[in-house]
Amino acid sequence: MHALSSLRWKIALTTTAVCCMVAAALGILVHNVVAAQIVGEVRKDAGTALEHALSHYEYGTTHGDVNIVLDPPQLPRPLRDLVARGDTGSMVGTHDGKPVMWAAAPADQQALAVWIPFEGTRERLRDIDTAILASAALAAGVVALAGLFLADRISRRLATTAAVARRISAGDLDARVGFPTRTDDRRPGRRSRDRDEVRDVAQALDLMAGSLQERLEAEKRFTADVAHELRTPLTGSLAAAALLPEGRPKEMINDRLKALHLLTEDLLEISRLESGVERADLARVELGRAVERAVAAAGPAVSVRVVRDAAVLTDRRRLDRILTNLLVNAHKHGRPPIEVTVDGPVVTVRDHGPGYPPELIEQGPQRFRTGDPGRGRGHGLGLTIVAGQAAVLEIALSFANAPDGGALTTLRLPVGRLPDGS
Repeated sequence: MHALSSLRWKIALTTTAVCCMVAAALGILVHNVVAAQIVGEVRKDAGTALEHALSHYEYGTTHGDVNIVLDPPQLPRPLRDLVARGDTGSMVGTHDGKPVMWAAAPADQQALAVWIPFEGTRERLRDIDTAILASAALAAGVVALAGLFLADRISRRLATTAAVARRISAGDLDARVGFPTRTDDRRPGRRSRDRDEVRDVAQALDLMAGSLQERLEAEKRFTADVAHELRTPLTGSLAAAALLPEGRPKEMINDRLKALHLLTEDLLEISRLESGVERADLARVELGRAVERAVAAAGPAVSVRVVRDAAVLTDRRRLDRILTNLLVNAHKHGRPPIEVTVDGPVVTVRDHGPGYPPELIEQGPQRFRTGDPGRGRGHGLGLTIVAGQAAVLEIALSFANAPDGGALTTLRLPVGRLPDGS
């Protein structure tokens, strides 16, 4: 969410920065044009006054204007030098400490000059600059708000798409973004005139989720069908193998058939769990005693420590299945000692072997994936069943490795009242 918020502000700030740069460029251009026009008008007035003064001077008459001076000492030096070369010119200077527009021309080896007050022109230019700055600030503020609004809409839609993508990656394949589709987009071979890239990404995500869901459903149906079809011939094969004469061949055949039968039963159980039809038969259970009985039935060489007992809501049969699979996995892939600890509603199962593979810790158990093949044979179904049964019982399940080595599985069971209030 922070990244999307950052995107929102980046878009808004970028829009505002571009607006400010455009406003600054336009402001400078307008200032230069208006200043040149206003100063040109004042310069023109000064030139007209200078022409009148020259005509009166030529005929020896007096104009009577105090702004006309012959060779004034306050005439700017550059303008004085220009007149000395026989040219006529004008420039901004000062007269009695006030800004004026001087215009001067040669007259009998002297400089005949006129001046026009320039203070009003400067104030007018300052007012224009203030108006330009205020307009630029207002435009930048409006554009910033508009950019923030548009960026917020984009970021919200992206945040919705990202949230749906996270739900899909977490296993919720029914999640969809559901942005509306335009009529043009529904017509085959027709391209929408108004492109909406965010909507395109959302629709592509929805299509991907739908396709993925269809493929996974097909895979689940195939697995369930194969397991179901194998169940009958396997039962017959086991019965036929029992009729074989005693000996090593019979033991090998029975061993392989039993392994295949267990694999088939596991696949059927996974199919039922993934179908979402499994329902737990909840009851209040003393967790410490339930764990002790489950561990005792699973076999020796496992130590149980009850730090603090607790009454939890669970299904004894499914809880036994979870603990049995965890202990079988610890015996097969870990090393003793194997320890089971009960602390309130939390159960931990730990061995001292090489630990869980990193991909199992990050992604959770997956069928027919056991990590490093060198850690022992397996199909990855035991922990998959553990995760499925834990989901049915609403048990918080986590896989990790102990700091000093060994696989560590934590189960946090729900504590509360039964639906009937008991």
